[in-house]
Amino acid sequence: MSTVTSGSELHLAATGVGLAPDDGAWREVHRIVFPSRADIDVLPLYVDFSQSEGFASAESDGMEFVSTGSGDSDTEAAGDRRSLTVPAGKRYSLGSYFNAFPASYWRKWTRAEKIRFAGTFVGFGTVTLFKSNARGSRQRVTSWRVDGEAQLREELSLAPFADGGWYWIDVAGGSDDLTLVEAAWSAPVADHVAGKASIGVTTFNRPDYCVKTLNALASDASVLEVLEEIVIVDQGTQKVRDEDGFDEVAALLGSKLRIIEQANLGGSGGFARGMFEAVRSEKARYVLLLDDDVNIEPEGIVRAVQFGDACRKPTLVGGHMFDMYDRSVLHTLGESVNLYRFFWGPARGLYHGHNLAASNLRQTPWMHRRVDTDYNGWWMCLIPVEVVKDIGLSLPAFIKWDDAEYGLRAMEHGYSTVSLPGACVWHVSWNDKDDTIDWQAYYHERNRFLVALLYSPYERGGRLFRESSYTDVKHLISMQYYAQALRNRALSDLLKGPKHLHELLGATLPAVRALRSEYPDAQVAAEPDAYPTPKRGKPARKGKEPQAPKKATLLPWAAQAALRQLRPPKPESAQRPDATLAASEGKWWELSLYDSAVVSMADGKGAVWYRRDAKKFRSLLTESADLHRRMLTSWPQLRAAYKASLPEITSMQAWADTFGVDLDAPREES
Repeated sequence: MSTVTSGSELHLAATGVGLAPDDGAWREVHRIVFPSRADIDVLPLYVDFSQSEGFASAESDGMEFVSTGSGDSDTEAAGDRRSLTVPAGKRYSLGSYFNAFPASYWRKWTRAEKIRFAGTFVGFGTVTLFKSNARGSRQRVTSWRVDGEAQLREELSLAPFADGGWYWIDVAGGSDDLTLVEAAWSAPVADHVAGKASIGVTTFNRPDYCVKTLNALASDASVLEVLEEIVIVDQGTQKVRDEDGFDEVAALLGSKLRIIEQANLGGSGGFARGMFEAVRSEKARYVLLLDDDVNIEPEGIVRAVQFGDACRKPTLVGGHMFDMYDRSVLHTLGESVNLYRFFWGPARGLYHGHNLAASNLRQTPWMHRRVDTDYNGWWMCLIPVEVVKDIGLSLPAFIKWDDAEYGLRAMEHGYSTVSLPGACVWHVSWNDKDDTIDWQAYYHERNRFLVALLYSPYERGGRLFRESSYTDVKHLISMQYYAQALRNRALSDLLKGPKHLHELLGATLPAVRALRSEYPDAQVAAEPDAYPTPKRGKPARKGKEPQAPKKATLLPWAAQAALRQLRPPKPESAQRPDATLAASEGKWWELSLYDSAVVSMADGKGAVWYRRDAKKFRSLLTESADLHRRMLTSWPQLRAAYKASLPEITSMQAWADTFGVDLDAPREES
């Protein structure tokens, strides 16, 4: 049923009242919002300009946010972030990541059977309501003509959205400009009391990011309404308390902010502390885990909490991740674990790195299919406190796989994870990182095997052992001996059994970092002329472009490469490298051709000189083979031991002991 209100009846709606009247049933769950002018590079995530000659022309042709205040600050330039003016003759679509309504997610997971669009408009033009299906086909629902001022309302069924689909509006200026004063999507889910969240931010030496996040939270009244408290778990040496601007934002947040300083127990130790404090407080309904090095859209936090309140049963609600340095690029829409390979990656039919500025929601059919996930990254993930009480806190993994493990554990206990469109953070993508060859190589290997022991449905881990062995060989023929030493240490520690997880949680990182001094391939030089110029000799492979071996020739190629590694390197390779390679060129099949090579790091901040060492190759390969043999033969016993100990090692008491906290004592106050 469509409703149009005009004239004097508009006054209450225009001042922010009346979009979702408090009749005991309906609650605003997805407000239409816009960024500040300072965030103009993310505009395609909020407004699709493709029907008005593109983004650049839309900006130059007078698109503006309506300010309800006075002054020149960025915040006031964007007004209350609820309003948008469309120039005469232009048409803007709100079929965008932030402003389209993800109907299929609400239909699948929540109590709502219908939703309501309500909006207030002033000016002249047309508002058209659309929906899509799981194939991405657009379907017109209804439209309204606005002549002067109007409040529009439409109740809509969620029944057609079993597998996918969205609702959205397009706004077109007519003979004069048309202004969207404010609009929102509401659902009849106010039968439950609204919950609040405790935000747990884990940080290590990123006080500037933390203060920026705190300011974003403090400046948004709607976020503060759904927050019980913000707990900053500071594990670094550069304290958040000492950062410029902290005192000011702390004064704004008052009792909602708490700082806990503890030893560096990694991401899992910090996030576990956030869970721990939320359980102890017995006030918040949710704990929201948030990375420290992110930019946030505060509205996404509100949406996550409101979605959690509307779910039919306790559900983990995750946010998506956008690329911090290419801000219109959606890095991941949903994650899953391939149980045969036992490795994480995009959920079925997805891929990493979709640019919404180039192909917005309306032009991207696969984004209209509902994506079901195994877990959500802890860059942003809302977890009901009752789930934490039921299944425990984070696995003491330090870093890597802790979020995936928790999603799999929740799934085993009957709790689902939803990666919710319209809730997200901006985070540095993995494209500029290669953490498989630095100190994190230890955690990549150990924690992958650990989580496979807990959840792999295959008797011996499926393809896990084969892939791990292949990876070891790749590191060794690439002269990455430090990374391989850490991978060997990882399996050796795993063989010690579950007790090592808490016992070594804070001690392993200093140990693996100290090991760097023994491996020249772990020494990064930042200066461009830090290494000698390459010695130009006979080109590898007779000058042919190096290529990865094909499957048909892989075994003979690997045998030849291994034999070459066993021979002593040319003496001169220790004095001058054979080649200098960019990070993109430093692949295992090319590095295997050289006795030494200088390779740039993925982040572009330095380079490493790899030098072949036949003795290290032989020793590390032999150790790897022995450790894999021991893991394979001990798999049933190790699986039983780790599964049996999981409830204990993720318990409040186990973590309290690691934190050095008396569970019976009053909570620490900041």
